[in-house]
Amino acid sequence: MSSHLTGRLAPRPDGFLPVGPTTPRWPLGPHGIAYGGDYNPEQWPEEVWLEDVELMVQAGVNLVSVGIFSWALLEPREGELDLGWLDRLLELLHAHGIAVDLGTPTASPPAWFFATYPQAHVVGRDGTVLGFGSRGMAGPSSPEYRRAAVRITTALAERYGTHPAVVLWHVHNEYGAPVSEDYSPSSAAAFREWLRVRYGTLDALNAAWGTAFWGQHYGEWDHVGVPSVAPSVVNPAQRLDFARFSDHALRECFRAERDAIRAHSDRPVTTNFMATACPSTDLWAWAREVDVVSDDHYLDAADPRGYVGLAMAADLTRSVAGGRPWILMEHSTSAVNWQPRNVAKRPGEMARNALTHLGRGADAVLFFQWRASRSGAEKFHSAMLPHAGTSSRVWREVCELGAAVSQLGEVRGSRVVADAAVLWDWESFWAQDLEWRPSVDLDHRERVAAVYDRLWRDGLTVDFAHPEADLSAYPLVVAPASYLISAAAARNLTAYVEAGGTLVVLCFSGVVDEHDAVHPGGYLAPLADALGVTVEEFLPLRAGEHVRLAWTDGEDDEPASDVWADAVVLHGADVVARYVDGPAAGGPAVTRNSRGDGAGWYVSTRLTGDALAAVLHRAYADAGLTRSELPDDVEVVRRRGAERDYVVAVNHTEAAVAVPADGTDLLSGERVAGTVKVPAGGVVVVRTGAADARVIDVG
Repeated sequence: MSSHLTGRLAPRPDGFLPVGPTTPRWPLGPHGIAYGGDYNPEQWPEEVWLEDVELMVQAGVNLVSVGIFSWALLEPREGELDLGWLDRLLELLHAHGIAVDLGTPTASPPAWFFATYPQAHVVGRDGTVLGFGSRGMAGPSSPEYRRAAVRITTALAERYGTHPAVVLWHVHNEYGAPVSEDYSPSSAAAFREWLRVRYGTLDALNAAWGTAFWGQHYGEWDHVGVPSVAPSVVNPAQRLDFARFSDHALRECFRAERDAIRAHSDRPVTTNFMATACPSTDLWAWAREVDVVSDDHYLDAADPRGYVGLAMAADLTRSVAGGRPWILMEHSTSAVNWQPRNVAKRPGEMARNALTHLGRGADAVLFFQWRASRSGAEKFHSAMLPHAGTSSRVWREVCELGAAVSQLGEVRGSRVVADAAVLWDWESFWAQDLEWRPSVDLDHRERVAAVYDRLWRDGLTVDFAHPEADLSAYPLVVAPASYLISAAAARNLTAYVEAGGTLVVLCFSGVVDEHDAVHPGGYLAPLADALGVTVEEFLPLRAGEHVRLAWTDGEDDEPASDVWADAVVLHGADVVARYVDGPAAGGPAVTRNSRGDGAGWYVSTRLTGDALAAVLHRAYADAGLTRSELPDDVEVVRRRGAERDYVVAVNHTEAAVAVPADGTDLLSGERVAGTVKVPAGGVVVVRTGAADARVIDVG
């Protein structure tokens, strides 16, 4: 069935339900925990669809995402729609009780689009025009792309906005990956307009960018361009603003499609984030635009403890969702296809991964993808229905996990209880990643991961927070990499300490303002009141160098650090550790400052392992936090409901462990008292306080 599009189509004659503030913040179905994944039936003959759907029912699938890469089939020629196949697919899924997350296909425009509008191609920073034949999008500031994207989205929303199978809308796919910045003429024009709105005048722009340096002063708006490759380092303030603009341009594309959907549908709208894997999108801003937060996560196959990174991504996703339940939109049943070494998941690992996400706040567990692709770039990517078919281990585990998830429906809607917060600011990371910083060895992601790993090992559940957010609920806040601190953030952190909080700040923090300009008063000046110190000079170390520290409380261990040291100036803080040698020998290395009812800690070097633990354990005492006594590589998270709590324990070891719990097993209905046994490689879900705990043996 086909029709012709001529601009924006008229509204449906039967109208539409109110949207906006009344839009649900969760799919209208299915009940319980959603389970399923991306379904791409256009890759298969239509006679395969019935087999697929029957197998989905067997596996416990109740939600699938469709249409995400199907623009060329939905609109085979400009203005001409062919939706008959999608009509039949939605009816088939609905008849089998499978709900649909309907995608807009705008992440991959058709060949005809680029042939007609070659100016819409993305241009790289070096001037290279990126061609067709891969995944990705057109230039986000291209007016031709915006018009075409809104047109196809409007057509889908008009057709399926009230379809009973459609419970959620899925706009685009993984904004910022692989395209985040575009240096085309259309992007340059949009960047200038964005700067006009942000700064108002060229005088304000010149002041913010510090253009007096290297004679970069602008006298005409038309002279302001994108920060393309230049003979030397480009103005860092311009680079930072271009990162902000690029994120804004992507978000404007999302808003345009979302609003086209909302004109015809009351179903919630999302787009799949990549919380820790796509650094170009500021998800604090993006989360305000979606009705429900969703995330894609894939293990780092090179990391044998990748489950810690998985937990971090889940905690970050929950945090940008404001603590509300969220959707795990994609993860893998086994190996992915795009890492240097695509390690297959071991028996039981898929379930541990999925239920860790659930334990950390996900109320939907979905995979990429349903049926493994025979062709294309992702043909070696694992799937729920692998190339080996229903006789495979992966298929059996998919069915077992589906049965387990179906028993956990009552967990839906409960919230995770966090013990501490870690500061996370995408704009600060963008600024720190620019050229000509004091040391290439000091990496913000490594610092965040090191702190998170220590908190994870100590059994503390973590929320992530923006430096300007309300932090009053957390007894402990850690700032691993807050290079860029606004005046408002500095006031917020100082007030947090004065009110009784414990703040731990790591080196190379509090350095610049929102324009990447060093704060008046020098390094760490905005946090001087909270920390009782400033930094006179950075003293980065040569590659491979280490310095030794000595604790002032007489502890015998003499920890070593690397990469970095500071010349710290005391302004009332007490010295907890001093440098024994190195460029800051004899000077303060770790300090603690009493301020109001709280304490501010500063760590002026890169500590890892036991040395980092020693500092954080001292800070726990200030915050009144207690470390877990569970074995290494066992994680326990609590979800709190209106009437009962749920304890989710995941055992990543090869031996059974006992975890404190009182309640009922959610599968067997058996009571547990005092402790519950978590099998080797297993997961336990316990309803506490009334009845339920469930052991899922995934070994």
